[in-house]
Amino acid sequence: MKYYVDEHIKNTVRVFPEQGRYGYHRYDMNENPEGLPKKFVDSVLQEITPEFLAIYPEPDRFLHKYADFIGAAYENVLTTNGSDMAIRYLLETFGEEGKEVVTVSPSFEMYWVNCSILGLKHVPVSYEPDLTIRIEKILEAISENTRVVVLLNPNNPVGNVYTEEELERVIERAKEVGAVVIVDEAYHYFYDRTFLPYALNGENVIVLRTFSKLFSLAACRLGVIISNPEIIHYVKNARLTFDANSIALLFAERILERPDLIEDLIRTEKEGKAWILKELEKAGYECRDCRGNFIFVKPRHAAKETADRLAKEKKVLVHPYGNELLKDYLRVSVGSVNAMKLFLDAFLEIDGQA
Repeated sequence: MKYYVDEHIKNTVRVFPEQGRYGYHRYDMNENPEGLPKKFVDSVLQEITPEFLAIYPEPDRFLHKYADFIGAAYENVLTTNGSDMAIRYLLETFGEEGKEVVTVSPSFEMYWVNCSILGLKHVPVSYEPDLTIRIEKILEAISENTRVVVLLNPNNPVGNVYTEEELERVIERAKEVGAVVIVDEAYHYFYDRTFLPYALNGENVIVLRTFSKLFSLAACRLGVIISNPEIIHYVKNARLTFDANSIALLFAERILERPDLIEDLIRTEKEGKAWILKELEKAGYECRDCRGNFIFVKPRHAAKETADRLAKEKKVLVHPYGNELLKDYLRVSVGSVNAMKLFLDAFLEIDGQA
């Protein structure tokens, strides 16, 4: 039987995360290895009634709370089914088939995946061998055909960050060619600088946030787009009617009502990161603080082999890379000191063997 398949989708090559991760110690996908406190989770679950589940999602109450939380207005914010869906909406809205989307490379895969699906031309700007990025290379990549420029701050996976001067240069160059600038701040709670004011007060800047990382709601899928009201209006036109689910919205509301919980989550992960970096360096390992809730470590043995052995022998998951720039490193998500002690014991036992 012959039927029509969109050529862009037909020709897109996807690699999906492996399944069956329950029961493992998860340091591979930048989740919180331990999740939210059980007492807090149980208290929120008590609010989920048959009526709650029967009603379609109503995001406005959360959006008003979130706007207050970040010092913005309701008109500045929009929920999405995770940042993945936010990326799709933004590239659908501001991308143009055959025109360009500029990102650094390597970076979060869903940018180039959505470019492929939507028929946009992905223009990757490569890192230097020392894992730095030259802002001049990004500026040079922006052309009259550019419609979207993407900066991740901090970047996943390398963890570099941008200065205000660098961002302002990118914004001005993007304005010259009529492009929007997306600043993906998935990891901003682990890094003190945010470019939120540029999104709230600028013409062409959009900030993305997620509840999957610090807030530990990866299973629920909740992202937020933040920008000026005009941009939010256009994205709303592309958005599905019922995008974010009610369980995600409920948990997010309750988290926002608990600044003590948020502060504890930040403190716990920062303490865990500081501890693991210190211990790995004491053991003679080359490490990199990637500014987010993850680090790089260079094992003594082949990175992919080490990751495979950790999974098979210790039920510990970490993330190796296949590209030439990062093939010698493992990316390790961070959590509490106790979580990092578990990782370190397993890692030293595997990588310390001859």
